[in-house]
Amino acid sequence: MESGFLDERLRKEMKSILRNGSTKQRYARRVHVILLLDMGKSCAEIAEFLLLDDDTVRGFYKTFVVDGLHGLERFESGGSSCDLSDEQIKSFVEWVDEAHPTTRRIAGAWLKRMFEKSYSKAGLIALMNRVGLVFRKPVLVPRLIDDEAQSAWIKAYETLLNEMTPNEMTMFMDAVHPAHQSRPSGCWTKRDAPPLALASNSGRDRINVHGAIDLATGQTVIVEEDRINAETTIKLLDLVEQRNPTMTSIYVFLDQAAYHKSKVVKEWLGMPERRVKLRLVPTYCPHLNPIERLWGEMHRWVTHNTCYATKKEFREAILKFLIETVPNEFHKFRSRITDNFRVKYASDFRVLT
Repeated sequence: MESGFLDERLRKEMKSILRNGSTKQRYARRVHVILLLDMGKSCAEIAEFLLLDDDTVRGFYKTFVVDGLHGLERFESGGSSCDLSDEQIKSFVEWVDEAHPTTRRIAGAWLKRMFEKSYSKAGLIALMNRVGLVFRKPVLVPRLIDDEAQSAWIKAYETLLNEMTPNEMTMFMDAVHPAHQSRPSGCWTKRDAPPLALASNSGRDRINVHGAIDLATGQTVIVEEDRINAETTIKLLDLVEQRNPTMTSIYVFLDQAAYHKSKVVKEWLGMPERRVKLRLVPTYCPHLNPIERLWGEMHRWVTHNTCYATKKEFREAILKFLIETVPNEFHKFRSRITDNFRVKYASDFRVLT
């Protein structure tokens, strides 16, 4: 488009609209776009200056060319006042529900291909909102989750809690293998600030942690070794007993990893003096082991948006959080690391294939 396409009268009128403090902001922005185009600014320059996108700028210009200044006052174009028929909208919604497009651009391309309808980004956003389409990230659910096994386990757990004596306790146990790497995470910042970056590192080195947590007190028992196996399982369970000398029974809930069920672990548990009693969590049910939430908090507090120059620094930060921070400040985590268990029904989700 060429500059100077406005006549002097219209240019003055639009400048007056722009200077008027009572003008609606979105109307003023459209007028501002047309004035900048008239001055010879490119769509890309205007988009960057006004925090828009190129398609939106071009859409404002097309509206102005077709309907003049009055057209810029209307906000029903595109998705709000749709020129698709009811049948076309139905077909569009059904296609989105079946195809699950990952971007609006794909949805816009489908509309263009099927119905020869073109939408700006803003118009497509309005359309999809109006017809009840939302952007959702799928939730990961185990492929072989068992509803009945979850219900039975939760019932047994609640029964155990109700029947325990003051000299009995429960703990939840699992292993985690955090990698020495930077983990970028979304955060708030000033809109006009430079883009954020996080220094990266190799991410090849890992530390291997076997841990257990008491949800009543936040007490943690942590073992860090070169590898996690039956020997570290026994070492951790032995530490659990040592840390709780007054307990006659310690019920430890853990997943069904092979090393948790190994022969040597069973032999150790069979010794007469053992006070630890293992209770296995159903397969494919990490949501029934609250220590999984501890690992999530560990990443949120220690690894997100933080670069550790050396593996030693990384290891020390992880262990300090697990061994010191969590037990000493458990009030900060108690609401998220809980045994408020719920059954996850596979039927509650539409699983993508």
